[in-house]
Amino acid sequence: MNSSMSLPPFCPHRLVIGGHAQTLAGFLLPFDSFPYTAQSHHVELDDGDQIVLHEDRPPEPISAAGAVLLVHGLCGCHGSGYMQRVAAKFLARGVRVFRMDMRGCGAGEHLARHPMHSDRTSDVLAALNRIAAICPSAGVSLIGFSLGGNLVLNTASAIGSSGSNLARVLAVCPPIDLIASSRFMSRPAARIYERHFVSLLLQHVRQRNRRLQDLPPIRLARRPRSRTEFDHLVTAPLAGFRSGEEYYRKTSPAPRLASIRVPTKIIAAANDPLVPACSFADMGDSEWLDVVVTNCGGHLGFISDGRTDPDRRWIDWRCVDWVD
Repeated sequence: MNSSMSLPPFCPHRLVIGGHAQTLAGFLLPFDSFPYTAQSHHVELDDGDQIVLHEDRPPEPISAAGAVLLVHGLCGCHGSGYMQRVAAKFLARGVRVFRMDMRGCGAGEHLARHPMHSDRTSDVLAALNRIAAICPSAGVSLIGFSLGGNLVLNTASAIGSSGSNLARVLAVCPPIDLIASSRFMSRPAARIYERHFVSLLLQHVRQRNRRLQDLPPIRLARRPRSRTEFDHLVTAPLAGFRSGEEYYRKTSPAPRLASIRVPTKIIAAANDPLVPACSFADMGDSEWLDVVVTNCGGHLGFISDGRTDPDRRWIDWRCVDWVD
């Protein structure tokens, strides 16, 4: 179902108009960070790698809303701005939050030999199992941002209708068709984002070569010109795919959405400069899936005029509403 009526309308700030402005403002504008007081949990995976969960526990009493698991996007971690902001809002409402560092990210930088990607559903299932052991009676609301949105959608599809502590899923600005998104990112207008991601990914390669010296170093004959080229040269072979195109095709959640059997919402923006709006044009009709595409918002931006929420971070409050 594609519905724009299930959420309060997004009205952009009058000085932050357009997809690029929203995206950059969402990233650059300051926010009230909170001191790190989380308890970290190392979760060992079947192949010997580890991910890290950062548990933020509110003062008693803990809300009946259960627990929330937040999953970051490409080149993010538990400390990313959107992860901190959303976690803080849930904590203020008495909801226990787990912020997940994917393989090789954040506190798990040196704990994984294999790369993260959007079909590591077994990693999220391992996180859900650890949360079930920590708080057995809590249903878990799973929220993913950008590429993390792909991961939570693929996880919901993998779980299907089987018994699980997964209560609901929210994906924010997920690139559900990675081939379409890679072509969209090749536009001259998106070059600033390509350069940014390639620089961060190459930095990650250097850190991996330095920290995991028992593994053959990743050597590149030349600097990748795009994220797509990086995925073809590095991510795909390290993850066991023959090419970047195969990696994109096999890990995109779009073909799997019809198999989701847990309440799921996707929120995206028509002017997202990283994710083409056409990805959400024909989503079919599912009682389990609600898709909301706002006219404006950019990529993880959604800086509003402040009329409907306590602050201008519209998307943060929609995450809270989805769980409340």
